[in-house]
Amino acid sequence: MNYPDFICECQERVFSGTGITSDDAKRLLDTPDEHLSVLGRCAGEITRDFGGTGVDVEQLYNIKKNACSEDCSFCSQSAFFETGIETYQLPPPEEIVKSAQKAKTEGAESYCLVAAWREPSAEDFEKVCNIISMINERVQIDIECSLGFLTGWQAERLYDLDVKRYNHNIETARSKFSEICTTHTYDDRLKTLRIARDAGLELCTGGIIGLGESREQRLEMALELARLAPEEVTINMLVPVPGTPLELQTELPDSEILRMFSVLRFLLPESIIKISGGREARLQDDGAQLLQSGANGIITGGYLTRDGNNAVDDMEMIKEIGLQSQI
Repeated sequence: MNYPDFICECQERVFSGTGITSDDAKRLLDTPDEHLSVLGRCAGEITRDFGGTGVDVEQLYNIKKNACSEDCSFCSQSAFFETGIETYQLPPPEEIVKSAQKAKTEGAESYCLVAAWREPSAEDFEKVCNIISMINERVQIDIECSLGFLTGWQAERLYDLDVKRYNHNIETARSKFSEICTTHTYDDRLKTLRIARDAGLELCTGGIIGLGESREQRLEMALELARLAPEEVTINMLVPVPGTPLELQTELPDSEILRMFSVLRFLLPESIIKISGGREARLQDDGAQLLQSGANGIITGGYLTRDGNNAVDDMEMIKEIGLQSQI
C-alpha cells in the first residue's frame, strides 16, 4: 500500500463529508512509523479546516477527593487501593467560585467540576447545583460536570442550570473494560451518556490509553467514540499510580499516542479532541506536536490528583505553535 496516498485519500473523504470507514480507520492506525508525519499533518489540516486555529483550554476542580466505591484499576481515588492521596469532601462553595474566577482570568474557556463517587447523593447533588448557580452568577465561564452516574431528573436539572457539557468517559474498549473495572459495566457508562444527551447536555467522553490494551482495542474505543459523536473527546495517557494494579504498566510509545489522536480526528472532524491526563508527564513537548496532529484542546493547571502546567506557560506554548486559545 502507498500509505501517503491512502492517508491523503482518507483526508479528502473527510473534507467531502463522506467520511472514512472502520477499515480505513484500522489502516490509518496501522500507519508505518516512516509515514506518521503524513498522518499527523493531514489530521492537523482537518482540525484547522473544521475548527480553525483555536485551542479549547479547560481547568478542572476536584470537588470531592475521597474513597470512591468503584474499583477502576487506574484510579488513585478508589477505596480498593492504598495510594496515600490526600482526601477531602466538598470544599466551601466560595473556594470553588474563587477557583473558577482564577481559571477564567488565566484564559480557560471552560471549568469542569469533578467528583470521585459512583453517583451523587441527593444532598451532595443539591450542593453542587448551588455551586453551579454561584459560578454562573459571578464568573460567567462555561461549566462542565463529571459527577458519575446520573438519573434523568438530575441531567435535566444540570441542563436547566446552563451546564454546557457532561463528562463521562467510556475509559477503554468494551472488550477490555471488565479487566479494568468490575463494580460497574461498560453499558452502565453508555446509559449515563444517553441520559445526558437526552436531557440536552453536550457530551464529553473518552478514555485512557496505555492500560495494557492492544492497538485493536484502541481502534475499538475510537470507533465507539465516533458512534457516540460527542462534542468533546478527552484522551488521557496512563500515568501509573503506586498502589494501583497498573502501577508497573509499561508506557505507550509516542508513536502510538500520535496515531490515536490523529485517527480520532479523521473519525470526528468537528469534535474538540482534548489532550488530558498525562500530557505533562508523558509528552516532552507538553502536547505541542499533538495540537498540530489532530488535537485542539488541553487541560491546564492540574488534574484530579496530580499537578499540571502553569496556565501561563501553556498559553505561551499554544501561541508559539501558531494557535490561540478560544476566548
